[in-house]
Order: sequence, then structure tokens, then C-alpha cells
Amino acid sequence: MHQPDETAEALFATRIPADISRPDRLLGPFTARQTAVLAVAGLVLYGGWWATRSFMTPLTYAVMVIPIAGAVAALALGQREGIALDRFLAAALAHARTPKRRVHAPEGVPPLPSLVPGHWSRAAGLPAMAMDMPYDGIAADGVLDLGSEGTAALATCSTVNFELRSAAEQQGLAAAFARWLNSLTGPTQLLVRCHRIDLAPLADTLQQDAAALPHPALERAARAHAEFLADLATGGNLLGRQIVLVAREEAAAHGMRRHAGEGRVLQRVTEAARALASAEITVTPLDAEQSAGLVSAACNPDAPTPTDDVSEGDLL
Repeated sequence: MHQPDETAEALFATRIPADISRPDRLLGPFTARQTAVLAVAGLVLYGGWWATRSFMTPLTYAVMVIPIAGAVAALALGQREGIALDRFLAAALAHARTPKRRVHAPEGVPPLPSLVPGHWSRAAGLPAMAMDMPYDGIAADGVLDLGSEGTAALATCSTVNFELRSAAEQQGLAAAFARWLNSLTGPTQLLVRCHRIDLAPLADTLQQDAAALPHPALERAARAHAEFLADLATGGNLLGRQIVLVAREEAAAHGMRRHAGEGRVLQRVTEAARALASAEITVTPLDAEQSAGLVSAACNPDAPTPTDDVSEGDLL
């Protein structure tokens, strides 16, 4: 009988911290927010009993407040998709109250002309609202100015074929990624986004450059590949995958230089590029034009993305 190799199993043991943003426990298993909510609810319920004890029996009062206490406990202790239930409901309420039709209009949305019939305006529904963009501008080095929220720098990351590696190679890649996670000193996000890709320009370029190839067989292969890409483009469902690293810094404190945060986020992107290089991940910082294009694509995701920097391995 084949005995399991303990050395091979040990190679997969890589310690990566989870829930690094989990709040600290203040009282037993409760966080400071949960303790405050439960304490305030307990004081309110006790105050209600103190005010009604002269004409209401304890059993009657307990029957009345049990549903209220249960709802408060569910809000304080419950979670939905890793988010506290009270914050989840607050976000849902804010989303429900936010206008769903928004346009980029810094000067404001003008009203409809008086020539438009009233029933047309009513049939169109609620008017569009001006979109409040979450950033104030992009610096020359590509850093996003988030106003009161600080600054952020963007970079794209290459992918790694993990499944085809040996156990030792997988251990090395995971350990390198874990070292980068342990070295983080500020808010960092890895965003995996899908976007539409237009292959027509790439197919046209192949057709134009095929005649310059040194051998007829290469020319035929290039033209055949261009026709294949053109057939793919007719489907209209091609998606590309892009991994974006976002390093953010909080707004500078009063009395500090405003541009200090820009240098820190750029330094953190550079440190990420050095740390992830050992995991065979290439981190490419985005300049001002590329950052603006990414923000524009996020605001208008239906527009196809050029295929200049997209490889066939990133197609989905």
C-alpha cells in the first residue's frame, strides 16, 4: 500500500492571515460596536420597565419586549455576506434612496424644455440626477485624488498558472504571496474585473501585416488566425479579465503636506511590484492616461476595451 508522503503534505501548509480587518473583541466575543448596541438596548428596555412597573406585570412586559430584544440582538450579532446586519441594512436603505439614473453633468442636469408634453415627462419616469464622482482628479503620475478620502494608486497584475506547478513550486508561490500580505501597511484591494473586448482591430492588424511575413506558410497561418479572431468578434460575448491592484492612503492630517499621500501610495505600489515578483506576478503601475481610461471604463462598462495590452490567455 502506498503511504502518503508527509513531506509532500507539509509543502501545502502555508500560513496566510485571514480576516485581517476583523475588529477587536472588547467584551468576550463582542466587538465595541456590538457592546455599545446591546448596552444601549438594555438600558432602554430597563428604562421602559422602570416607567411601566407601576401598572404592568413583569411577565406582560417581558412578552412585549422579547420581539424587540430579539430584533436588536439580530441586528447587533447577525451578519450577511460577512457584513454586520445593521450596516448591511443601512447600506440597503441608502441604495434604495439613491437615484438609479445618473449622468456625468458637473454643471447640473437642465430641466426638460417646456415644449415636451407633460405625459411624455411622466412616462419617462424620474429625471436623471447628476453623478457625484468619488474622485477629484488624477495627478500626472496616475494617482487618484479622492478628496477627503485620501489618495489611491492603480496597477495591473499578471496571472500565474498555479495548477500546473509542482507541490514545491506552489508552496513557493503561496509563501511569496503570504509575505506580501504580511508586509501591507495600508488599505489595499485586488480587483478582478471582466470587460468586453473588441477583436476587430487585432484581426485587421494581422491581415495587414501577414503579407510582410518571410514565408508563405506563416502568411497563411496569420490570415487563418485573423479569420478566426474575426469569427470570435462576431459573437459579441468576448470578455477579458483584468486584475487591478489599488493602494490607498488616508487623507493627510491637518498641517501635513497634501502631496505626502501621493508619494506613499506610489511607494507601496513599487513595494508590491518587488514583493510579488518572487511569486512570478508582474505589477505594472498605471500612468495618468491609463488610470483615466480605467475609471472611464468602470463608469461605462458596456464599451469594449481595446486589445492592445490583452493576451489570449486572459480571454474568458
